[in-house]
Parts: sequence; structure tokens; C-alpha cells
Amino acid sequence: MCQLLGMSCKQPTSIGFSFEGFRARGGLTDEHKDGWGIAFYRDQQAQVFLDEAPAAESRLAEAIYNTNLRSKTIIAHIRKATVGDVKLSNCHPFRRNLWGSDWLFCHNGDLKGFNPRLDGDFIPEGDTDSELAFCYLLQQLNHHLPQGISNASALFQWLNQFSKTVAAFGTFNIMLSNGEWLYTYCSTNLAYVERKFPFSRVTLIDRELSLDLGEHNNQHDQMIVIATKPLTLNENWTVFQPGEARLFKDGELYLEQNG
Repeated sequence: MCQLLGMSCKQPTSIGFSFEGFRARGGLTDEHKDGWGIAFYRDQQAQVFLDEAPAAESRLAEAIYNTNLRSKTIIAHIRKATVGDVKLSNCHPFRRNLWGSDWLFCHNGDLKGFNPRLDGDFIPEGDTDSELAFCYLLQQLNHHLPQGISNASALFQWLNQFSKTVAAFGTFNIMLSNGEWLYTYCSTNLAYVERKFPFSRVTLIDRELSLDLGEHNNQHDQMIVIATKPLTLNENWTVFQPGEARLFKDGELYLEQNG
């Protein structure tokens, strides 16, 4: 299995602190050492960084932590290979363009007997069940909404139904974004925490590292961090139940549906 990390913010924000704890799980405190990736949105265009090395040992991951890149929407992934070789084309997040925006997708889980027919608009570059599911999702979404997104609620409901259908083939914990929305669906493990004024000092689980969020944010800042498992010791993380879905925007919970 793999692990996921995402962040939705009101203002462009650094994910460096959370990413430092998250990447430790890529071969240091956990076994997810078969590559990693992270993507930052600039409006609806995504900048994606991928590496097949373990995240805990990756020079690229360390450079990204030190660079302090900021974005309103960020997603990341550390991989434990179960389907597909350890290679760059199998690293998440996967990216495709639809309706003029970059869409990003990360998946944690395995899908057994999942062999949808693709019509050619979106074709996998690697050999994971995750990328296959992403390509099929965009294909079906484009067929269902050929003119693009006009209603967030309708999009949310469609994604929920799609996710439940695919989850019948195995485990389907996902993050999906077009730069404006961050959609999450839980089969087994996901959790999120809201950070806003008044900010507190937080401590990572996987690193001996604490941060006073009040020194790095003002009273107008607001963000939500989502991860496969909580990243900090002293925050109130909300744990998803199986079958639950949530849509985040601008650092807030926008829509949710119970399992």
C-alpha cells in the first residue's frame, strides 16, 4: 500500500513541515520506499516532482523541503509497489489535462480484476492499477460532463458514485484535484485536520520536529491537511470512515458525504 498527503489553503502556503514528517514514512519510519511525488498548483496548472528513490533518502525531497514552495493546493504520495515496477512512470501524482486544467490523482490501495475499456483520450504511461483508474475516471467524467464543470455539487455526487463503483474492486483511497477543488474518497484510511487562527505549536509523529504555526501564519490564513494517517501528536484529526467523501476548497470543507 501507499500513503497520501494533501493540503488545501486560503492563501498560498508551504507544506514543508507536514511534508517533512510525511516523507519520513518513505523508508525511515515506514516501508513506503518505492518512489514518491509531490505537485504544486499555480492556478490550474500543476508543477509535478517525481523520484523513484525512497522519499526519506531523496535529495530532491530534501531540496523541496528547503525551498519552501507555496501553493493553495498541494498533493503528495509515497509508494509501496504492489502493482507495477519501481520506476518514474509509476510514481504518483499522475497528471492529465482536461478542460484546460491540469488534473492530479493519487491512490492508495489495490484493485483486483479492474480492467475498464479506454477509448484513447487518456492512456496510462506506466503499468499501475492507479493510473488506469485515473485515466478511466477522466474518460468517464468527460463523457458525463462534456462541457466541463458547472456545478460543484453535481461533480461531487458523480465522483462519489464513481469512487464507490471502483472501490468494489478493492481499496480505493484517493485524492483528485483540478487546482480549484481537492476531492478525497476513503475506502480504509484517511484523516484531516483544520488549521486556522489562533494557531498553536504542533509536533510531528515521525520526526523530532515542532513548529509554532502562529509564527508563520496570520489571522486570515486557513488550511486543511489530509493524510493517510495523522502526521502530528497534538492536533485533533478527523478520521474518515469507509465510504466517506469530502471536497475541500480554499482551506475549508466544502462538501461531504457519509459512507
